[in-house]
Amino acid sequence: DTIADRMMALRKAGTPEKLMYMRGRYSSTATELLYGTLPKIYGTPNYFSHSAICAEAEKMGPGYTQGFFGYRDYDLAKTKCLVVWGCDPLSSNRQVPNAIAKFNGVLDRGTVIAVDPRMSASVAKANEWLPIKPGEDGALAAAIAHVLLTEGFWSREFVGDFREGKNLFKAGATVDEAAFVEKQSHGIVKYWNLELKDRTP
Repeated sequence: DTIADRMMALRKAGTPEKLMYMRGRYSSTATELLYGTLPKIYGTPNYFSHSAICAEAEKMGPGYTQGFFGYRDYDLAKTKCLVVWGCDPLSSNRQVPNAIAKFNGVLDRGTVIAVDPRMSASVAKANEWLPIKPGEDGALAAAIAHVLLTEGFWSREFVGDFREGKNLFKAGATVDEAAFVEKQSHGIVKYWNLELKDRTP
């Protein structure tokens, strides 16, 4: 009765959106009745399943960047440089057993770089740790992109190149978009002009 009374009080107050329903893994009642039907009948748009932070969310990255909406595993058996950015594959993710089994091999073959404000299991084993301040991931990413472009380290086979072959990405300088011929990327010079030109390390 307590839950029903509180739910009815929100409805009577005209604020059904204040109810949020969150569910864990799948079951017939949690999926169809509580997750599928109840929020719609009640009138709240705020219902979330564990998929929002689990498997379905993982599919979104390759889905929107590569057109592959599916599970994938990282090729840790051949990896020579692993950048662990804001995550801890030894403690959380879908592939924890795989990461645990193959992490030492990566360390034997190459380098592990961890970008994380906290000391995690992956950070403890990494060759390099960048303990950035919370919320400064974007600044670091922009600085890295700035250096990749000004130093000419981008993949010309994938991204493209300047028509005249001379790198025009110079700190603080705007670049004419027509001077660059892109291949598989889109808007790299526009992004340089709007965001990256002043983002020096």
